[in-house]
Amino acid sequence: MSFDVDPARDLVRITLTGFFSPDDVDRFVAARDAAHRQLRCAPNAHATIVDMRAMQIQAQETVAAFQQVLSDPRMVSRRLAFVVARSLSRLQIKRAAAERAAEYFTSLEEAECWVLRQ
Repeated sequence: MSFDVDPARDLVRITLTGFFSPDDVDRFVAARDAAHRQLRCAPNAHATIVDMRAMQIQAQETVAAFQQVLSDPRMVSRRLAFVVARSLSRLQIKRAAAERAAEYFTSLEEAECWVLRQ
């Protein structure tokens, strides 16, 4: 898992790979919160791109944990884009993010173009 924060563009890029346990989800939340503290925009005014093309299929408890993370209104992005492979993981993130207005892409370039559009 890695985070790249671009405060000048109010953008957070997240890369997720591999298999996550519930403890990994807790570490993700801590890292996400640290990334958000680097932003200069108002709360919820940032855009987020999550590249999860290298993420494995997750256990149901992990999907449920990410669903809780995504439903936290304090951390909602102005725009949220997921870059996903065409696989079951795409279905899992769509289920986890069902309560969020998010878009799904297969390339980082398309996702960044969309999240930075006003």
